[in-house]
Amino acid sequence: MFPSLTRLRRSPSPMAVKSVEGLGASGAASPAQHQLHEDAQALLTGTLFVALGVIMFRHTGLLTGGTAGLAFLLHYATGWNFSLVFFLINLPFYGLAFKRMGWVFTAKTFAAVALLALLAQWVPEWITFGKLSTGFAAVAGGLLMGAGMLMLFRHRASLGGFNVLVLYLQERFGWRAGHVQMAFDCAIVLAAFAVVDWQQIIWSVVGAIVLNMTLAINHRPGRYMAV
Repeated sequence: MFPSLTRLRRSPSPMAVKSVEGLGASGAASPAQHQLHEDAQALLTGTLFVALGVIMFRHTGLLTGGTAGLAFLLHYATGWNFSLVFFLINLPFYGLAFKRMGWVFTAKTFAAVALLALLAQWVPEWITFGKLSTGFAAVAGGLLMGAGMLMLFRHRASLGGFNVLVLYLQERFGWRAGHVQMAFDCAIVLAAFAVVDWQQIIWSVVGAIVLNMTLAINHRPGRYMAV
């Protein structure tokens, strides 16, 4: 689906995981590192996909989970700028990212968060929706965000916040990233009853399921590892 799609394996250290290109007949993995331009392409494309999903959700009054969900809640409740709130909410998580995942992962995650904040602010100046069904936004937006996050995960990056915990838990305990993320996301969506209508929450849950099933199916321990 993507150029330079790699499969990833566990290294001898629980937290040091390297990318591999596939398995040969002997079962041995041949290592392959992403090039700088490949990482840059993945960060830009992945965050653009997520930004498009975020814009579709925001346009129809939906929300998602994680730190983006918290940013949506504050945006809907107070009118504060989504991009600024999202960027600020993620700041406390970089310490955990550096400690658990290393400086490369942390730097790429910071870049991805900053790119998403900028794109979520700029893209609505470039495109507008004349008509957008809430149901379509939930499904298509969830797919776009899931695909974008998958690109970031496979290039040793995330969108900060709960993503950092999700990737750490998958590497440490083998818990599926999509299922853990779904639990966090559903908790955030339930808290939204205080600020949005129940119909929007139902569609938000649909979007969260679509997003996280995309991750659960395509980002599984032993098949596709994150970093």
